[in-house]
Amino acid sequence: MARLGVDLGGTKIEAIILGDQGQIMARRRVATPSDYLAKLDAIRSLVHAIEAEAGVAAPLPAGIGHPGSLNPRTGLMRNANSTELNGHRLDADLARTLERPVRLANDANCFALSEARDGAGAGAGSVFGVILGTGVGGGMVLNGQLIEGSGRLGGEWGHTGLPWSSAEETPGPSCKCGRDGCIEAWCSGPGLSADHQRETGETLAAAEIAGRASTGDRAALATLERHHDRVARGLSSVINIFDPEVIVLGGGLSNIPGIDTAIRDALPRYVFSDEVTTRICRHAHGDSSGVRGAAWLWPDTRGPS
Repeated sequence: MARLGVDLGGTKIEAIILGDQGQIMARRRVATPSDYLAKLDAIRSLVHAIEAEAGVAAPLPAGIGHPGSLNPRTGLMRNANSTELNGHRLDADLARTLERPVRLANDANCFALSEARDGAGAGAGSVFGVILGTGVGGGMVLNGQLIEGSGRLGGEWGHTGLPWSSAEETPGPSCKCGRDGCIEAWCSGPGLSADHQRETGETLAAAEIAGRASTGDRAALATLERHHDRVARGLSSVINIFDPEVIVLGGGLSNIPGIDTAIRDALPRYVFSDEVTTRICRHAHGDSSGVRGAAWLWPDTRGPS
C-alpha cells in the first residue's frame, strides 16, 4: 500500500508518497509558480519525480490539498487566497494533467485528516483541526472521515464572527472576505500583529511579539493574552456544536510556547457545560500535515510492486 499526496500552497508545492505505516517513501518541494497552467505543470513534474524515486510501478491516484474550496454545483474553485485558482475546474484539470484519478480537499481539511489518522489526534473518534497562520481555518474528522458538508464549507470557523465581542471589539477589524469582525481578522498572524499595533503603536510580526513575551515584555504578554482569549471564544462555539474529543492546533501561531495551555484554561468561561472534556494539543507533523492529509484522501491505493 502506498499513498500519493500533493499540497498546493501559495509559496510551495510539496508532494509525498507514504507507505502502509505512514512512513515517508519520497518527498519533494518546489516553489509555486504564479500562473495557473504553470502550477499544473509543476505538480505533474513533481509527481513523476517522486514516483520514480519511490520505485512506483504504476501511477498512484493523487490526493490534492489546496486553498479555498470547490463549488460542488459548478465544479469551480472559489475563496482561494491563491486567486489564480479561482474560477477553474481544478479537479478536472489535474486529473487530465496527471492522467489519473484525483481527490481534492481544502488544505485545512487535509491538516485535520492527517492529525486524526496518525498525528496528535490519532485514536480519537472526533477531531477538529485548527489552522492559525496567515489565515484561520479548520477541518472536522469523525471516525476517520472528513466532514466537508453539503457545500464543502465544513470547518470554516475563521469566517464566523468573534463571539461575545466587547464594545471595544465591535464592529471589529475588516476581514479579507469583506466583512468585519471575523475570527480570522482577529486571530490570524496579521490579526495578532494589527491588534498589538492598535494597542501599543508598535508594528511587530507575530513571531517578534511572541519573542518579546518570552522575555517578560508586558505589552507583548497582554497581546498574547487577548489573542488566546479570542481563540478560546471562537473554539468554544466549535465545541458547543461539534464537541470533538481533540482539537489540534496547527499553523505558525501554534508554535507560540504555551498557546495550547492558555486556550485550554480559557475555554471553561465560554463552553456551555460544567466541564470541558475536549483535549487541546499542538500538531504532531508540523508543516507536513497538509501533504500527509492529502495522501490520506486515498486510503486504499496500491503501492509499488
